[in-house]
Amino acid sequence: MKNITKAQLNAMEPRYRAQMINSLSGFKSANLIGTTNQNQTHNLAIFSSVFHLGASPALVGFISRPDNVDRHTLKNIKQTQQYTINQVAEGFWQAAHQTSARYKEEQCEFKQTGLTAQLIAGIEAPFVEESQLKYALTLKSIIPIELNNTVLVIGEITHILCQEAAIKNDGYIDIESLNTVMVSGLDSYHTSQRLSRLSYAKPETLPKCITINGEA
Repeated sequence: MKNITKAQLNAMEPRYRAQMINSLSGFKSANLIGTTNQNQTHNLAIFSSVFHLGASPALVGFISRPDNVDRHTLKNIKQTQQYTINQVAEGFWQAAHQTSARYKEEQCEFKQTGLTAQLIAGIEAPFVEESQLKYALTLKSIIPIELNNTVLVIGEITHILCQEAAIKNDGYIDIESLNTVMVSGLDSYHTSQRLSRLSYAKPETLPKCITINGEA
């Protein structure tokens, strides 16, 4: 097994190092974050750093990279306090990836990639119509991370849009049935295959396989 030291990491070509370090965390969710600026131009960008923070209140976080270049998503969220998170599926993963291109602020990624903006009354930020699982959030906090100048953006969920058949009896959402894709590294996309759901883990008791609806 290859042993790579910190000194060797630091000596690597930057793009090579970025690919390697981004691969270490394994499969990550692929999500499009939709925002609108003060000129009512819609923005869309792919993120692989979205994660659950808590269910009550319903909080979700994501990491925004250093703002040494213009970060339209973060700028728009600061302006409007609203955004949407849209899971990427097999039907549009290539278009989703294209949103990572450095378009100008006045360019709308929906128009550039062929994706469809979906607007709902009371929510200023656009959803991605093609996404089968998406939710709207209001900004709660932006926390600077001094170690690398990134920021943690925390939002509270206000609306969830999901295909009803994917929501199971115990509240579990079967994202595999929605053809959701995931990403590894910076640019590798994958589909999933469920092994099983497992019963609640308890000391001295082996977990058992349960049905998709959460039944023993």
